[in-house]
Amino acid sequence: MREALAAAGRDDRVRAVLLTHTGTTFCAGADLTEPPSASGASGLVDLLRSIVELPKPVVARVTGHVRAGGLGLLGACDISAAGRGASFAFTEARLGLAPAVISMPLLPRLDRRAAARYYLTGERFDAAEAARIGLVTIADPEGDADEALAPVLDGLRRGSPQGLAESKRLVTADVLRAFDRDGEALAALSARLFASEEAREGMTSFLERRDPAWVRQTAADAGAIPDAGAAGDTAATGSAGASR
Repeated sequence: MREALAAAGRDDRVRAVLLTHTGTTFCAGADLTEPPSASGASGLVDLLRSIVELPKPVVARVTGHVRAGGLGLLGACDISAAGRGASFAFTEARLGLAPAVISMPLLPRLDRRAAARYYLTGERFDAAEAARIGLVTIADPEGDADEALAPVLDGLRRGSPQGLAESKRLVTADVLRAFDRDGEALAALSARLFASEEAREGMTSFLERRDPAWVRQTAADAGAIPDAGAAGDTAATGSAGASR
C-alpha cells in the first residue's frame, strides 16, 4: 500500500486517493495465525504516517467490517464515509492487547469518552455511532456510501493541488505531532504486548473459538456470565481484529 500511495503522490493527474474494499471486510487487523513482529509494529507506524503525510487527500469508503488495526487506517484518512453493512470494533483488550500504534491518528479525532468506552469494552458499533464519535465523517446506514461521497469527491476535484496539500497540512498537524512524540514508544509497547503470555492466550483462544482464561476465571469467581465469544467478533477468518 505504501508504494501505491507514493505513486499517487507523485502523479500530477491524481487529485485524491480513494481507499475502499471488496467483499464484507474493509480491514480486520492483524492476522493472528502469524502475529506481527517488532518490525511489523514499526511498519504500521510508517504506513499510517504515509497516509497522513501524503500531500493529497485520502478518502475511505467503508461498507463492511472494520476491526482494530483497520480503524487506524480510518483515523489516518482525511475523510471517510460508512454505508450499509459497516460495523466497527476495537477488539484488542479482549485479546490481551491495546490499540497502541493506531491511537496516534485516532485519539486526536475521537470523542474521548467514546474512545474510552470502545477501547475498553470491545463493543461493536454501527456507522451512525462511528460518525457521532468522530471515527468517520459521513454515515449512510441505508446506502452504499457512494451517494454520500459524491459531493465530497466533486469538491476535491475542484481543489487546486497546492490548496489541497496546504489545507491538509493544517488539519493533520496535531496527528503528525502525535507520531513525532509517541511513534517509537507505541511501536515498542505493541511489540511487547504481542509477545506477552496474556496475548498468546487471547490469540490462541480466538483461533480455537473459546473464551480466554481470564473470562473463564471471571465466570468461576462470579458465577455464569454471558459468553461473548473468543474475541466478540469473527470479521475475517483467522483475524480477531488485533492492531499493533
